Amino acid sequence: MIDEDFAVFILTHGRADNVKTYKTLKRFGYTGKIYIIIDNEDKSADDYYKNFENVVMFNKEEVAKTFDEGDNFGDRRSIVYARNACFEIAKELGITYFVQFDDDYTDFSYRFDGELSYNNEKRCINGVEEVFQINKLDNMFSLILNYYKTIPAKAIAISQNGDWIGGKDSSWAKELKLKRKCMNSFFCSTERPFKFTGRINEDVNTYTTSASKGDLFLTIPNVSLKQTDTQSNKGGMSDIYANQGTYIKSFYSVMFSPSAVKVAPMGTLQRLHHRVSWNNAIPKILNEKHKK
Repeated sequence: MIDEDFAVFILTHGRADNVKTYKTLKRFGYTGKIYIIIDNEDKSADDYYKNFENVVMFNKEEVAKTFDEGDNFGDRRSIVYARNACFEIAKELGITYFVQFDDDYTDFSYRFDGELSYNNEKRCINGVEEVFQINKLDNMFSLILNYYKTIPAKAIAISQNGDWIGGKDSSWAKELKLKRKCMNSFFCSTERPFKFTGRINEDVNTYTTSASKGDLFLTIPNVSLKQTDTQSNKGGMSDIYANQGTYIKSFYSVMFSPSAVKVAPMGTLQRLHHRVSWNNAIPKILNEKHKK
């Protein structure tokens, strides 16, 4: 059973009639609290209130005063304002633990079976083809939340489908372990508040700058989420990515952590993307034998 002190926050803008994540959560059996988080600059606000029960609006301009946006463009078409607003919203709702989700998720899946072998979706057991799928999202969220409560991490994330390019031959499948990155989905607590930084690429900006100060951010690889391609889903952040491209997006992280992040070509298309040098990004713990 899902914790009463936990809720899903779906951060959305301009998609009142197309909040895919809400439908996906219901389809995968989630029974807990869901809140739709919108901003006061959303022209479709009335439609959100009409389509959903639990809609919470925050003041975008006021939230902008509480963190470093990383630029002086005055363009607030970004999810970072909603991310930072969530901590106060949770307090006002009397919720201690919450997860931030984007509004365009279409699937949740296990990446490994019960024997920790990479999940190829279908496997033959006793002559019967069995599909490994999540049919009770409450259980998955409860397990993640219970783990989160036992560790000092500021936030933990679920892996994204893009992390698994290459399938069973991907580096993630060959090496089942927690990752220091933390993107897109964030399990958080009002008792462990932090600020997302930078108007764009806020997740990378945050987990690199905060990690340099000793904060812990992690991604759990056992499960993953799937979302709509960024620039194929109208609304949200799609317009700003289309206008400014991935180079400017990635360079925000270089500005915030120049000693640990650079922009480099990625994949067969050589798309410019951020690249983190973890050796430079995080503090090292020295053996006590070196103490003077």
